[in-house]
Amino acid sequence: MGACAFIGDEVSAVGFRLAGVAVHVPTPAALPGLFEALCGEAELILLTAEVADWLPAGRLRAALQAARPLVLVVADIRGQHPPPDVAAALRRQLGMGE
Repeated sequence: MGACAFIGDEVSAVGFRLAGVAVHVPTPAALPGLFEALCGEAELILLTAEVADWLPAGRLRAALQAARPLVLVVADIRGQHPPPDVAAALRRQLGMGE
């Protein structure tokens, strides 16, 4: 079982590859199958926000809430697709947001 997998764009993948992470640069059509396979193999899956948008919302939500594997949505290296601001969403839900 692989420890960590990255799914995203080619430029962001370079840095993760240098760090020894298994990287994948799928097409939108290939992502669902790849994601399901990695969910059975990896301990940690890092997705860029752009790639995360390619997954059905329900499947992504279930993956983010599951205990295993740990799934995190990260920004791409160019900052073109920022991940959701979880802290701000939580503050809004608690009535403390703007």
